[in-house]
Amino acid sequence: MTDVEIKKGLAGVTVDHTAISKVNPETNSLLYRGYPVQELAATQSFEAVALLLWNGELPTHEELRAFEEYERANRDLDDAVRTVIDLLPLEAHPMDVLRTAVSVLGASAAGVDDNSPAADLAKAKLLFAKIPAMVAYDQRRRRGEALIEPRADLDYARNFLWMTFGEDPDDVVARAFTVSMVLYAEHSFNASTFTARVITSTTADLYSAVVGAIGALKGALHGGANEAVMHILDEIGSAENVGPWLDAALAEKRKIMGFGHRVYKKGDSRVPTMKAALDTLVEHYGAGDLAALYDALEAEFVGRKGIYPNLDYPSGPAYHLMGFDTLTFTPLFVAARVTGWTAHVREQAASNALIRPLSAYNGPDERHIEGYVASEAEREVAERDAEAQ
Repeated sequence: MTDVEIKKGLAGVTVDHTAISKVNPETNSLLYRGYPVQELAATQSFEAVALLLWNGELPTHEELRAFEEYERANRDLDDAVRTVIDLLPLEAHPMDVLRTAVSVLGASAAGVDDNSPAADLAKAKLLFAKIPAMVAYDQRRRRGEALIEPRADLDYARNFLWMTFGEDPDDVVARAFTVSMVLYAEHSFNASTFTARVITSTTADLYSAVVGAIGALKGALHGGANEAVMHILDEIGSAENVGPWLDAALAEKRKIMGFGHRVYKKGDSRVPTMKAALDTLVEHYGAGDLAALYDALEAEFVGRKGIYPNLDYPSGPAYHLMGFDTLTFTPLFVAARVTGWTAHVREQAASNALIRPLSAYNGPDERHIEGYVASEAEREVAERDAEAQ
């Protein structure tokens, strides 16, 4: 076996530059294009944050208005996409449905193989507008409910909730949903984003990159963690059960989802903002029991292990209180993160190099099939390789 230092999971490996986001170690703040995300969540619409990620600066009033008009005009669920969704079994995971729907959209969209900066920005905006209808319709069909058409008089968050539940959302719900979208929009070279950049580095189209990223986000160690958080809370049941449940979970060496992060060692800087939004929902819905369970598990786990919650911990209960099915949580993550993914696709394409790491082989030494005779062409290639070495 070759004596090479292996960086499992590429931990600690810096593979490229990015101007899109970073965690500021001095303040432990996640920055989008230099702006702390908590400031953006407090002051900006999700539409404005999307334009910031794509273009590098917050939009002017005119730029934001133009994008809002475009987004509102392109919210409908395409017939081809709906047909394919309807063909998928109700038992399919919503992430599989969404991955397929995005692939169908890409296959039927005009200019799919035009990878110019302008074309890729247009694709990003189209996905931003279309994905909410895909997510909303899939949840409704699972419940035996009919499609709800989008409304052009509502902003992104309110329309998303309208298409899902068929009711005008209360202000506190729409606000909490917007906050979650902003906080989930981008996070540097995470697994799904890196997947999108790898695919882009081959010069494949933006839709292919997003489809691949959705596949990466499905896993419980990445986007699927917000689903896992709600499953854990459901399993525990009440605050009184936290201690015994955690005893058993730690004895079994179970991974407690919603806690810990590879980047944040002193706590995820996004959590206080999302927890504040969750608190408004708890008050709005009178969900004191859920809040007690949430607080008890956090206090017990942090006290025992010194590991703090990540964004998935408050976002899971927040989406639950809004009325989303647990399996829909990760598709909501996609709706937010497609902004970051597509910003990275454009950045990768602008200064591209094929991403192709090496590996250290640790399998059997060279061996041969008994009785096999190499052809003359094969012998010539082997001889040239030997001479070159």
